[in-house]
Amino acid sequence: MVGEGFAVRVDGGTLAAVQTGEGLPVVFLHAGVGDKRMWESQMAAVAEDGWHAIAYDRRGYGETVSADVPFSHLDDLDAVLRALDIHAAVIVGCSLGGGLAVDFALRYPGRILGLVLIGTSITGSPWSSTEAEAQIEAAEEDAFERGDLDMLNRVQAHEWLDGPRAPSGRVGGAARALFLDMNARALSKPGLAHEEQAPEAWSRVSTIGAPTMLLVGDQDFTALIDRHDHLSEEMPNAFAAVLEGVAHLPSIERPDLVNSLLLEFLDAIEGVDDGEEEAEQD
Repeated sequence: MVGEGFAVRVDGGTLAAVQTGEGLPVVFLHAGVGDKRMWESQMAAVAEDGWHAIAYDRRGYGETVSADVPFSHLDDLDAVLRALDIHAAVIVGCSLGGGLAVDFALRYPGRILGLVLIGTSITGSPWSSTEAEAQIEAAEEDAFERGDLDMLNRVQAHEWLDGPRAPSGRVGGAARALFLDMNARALSKPGLAHEEQAPEAWSRVSTIGAPTMLLVGDQDFTALIDRHDHLSEEMPNAFAAVLEGVAHLPSIERPDLVNSLLLEFLDAIEGVDDGEEEAEQD
């Protein structure tokens, strides 16, 4: 993993984290089928471009350890930022990580320099499936009920890496190996039954005024593409793009594309900040 590892102690556990680079902070929040390693290419790219990149494994993922105690992902994210003495940051989140970024922006609007949301989860958002998507969801539920974690991992690789409407195995090589390892770690961890749920966010996204880049793959679930379209209309300062030929995890499937878009977005944010500083001096 690129960068310097560090640990953040929280109630009942220790969050495994990594950081690299110097400058304004960019915090990466992983998907529910991944861990901090899904951002390795992006962290290297933003650090080289003059930013301070941070990623960590949430409870239930990667190298983080936690007892089954009451906890809040929002409080854990706050603990990571406080450990590094960071007040405000750009937050990049995929899937459940994006949902956490949105929840954090709603709770702490003054601490968000910008948001990048990829195939994002949103608390309280609707979900519907096409017939093909419903079939793979049924296969996932069957593997889960039988306790077949290896089969469950393979089905979820089809769902989230290949895309639910794409042929199984569409994405191979290092990206598939990484997915299977990250998700296997998450599936093998003991369950955490005492997570404190964040308030519903779906009806409040229009109040998020921070600069936001919305990304979704055209091979992702139809509900996530529809959600992307809704957010692009509701969020007042959002730029939206659909990525052709990729599914739910473009950071590992097409890191070059994600890196390029991310750096453009960060450069735009930095330009706005520089302009505000000059205006204040005048």
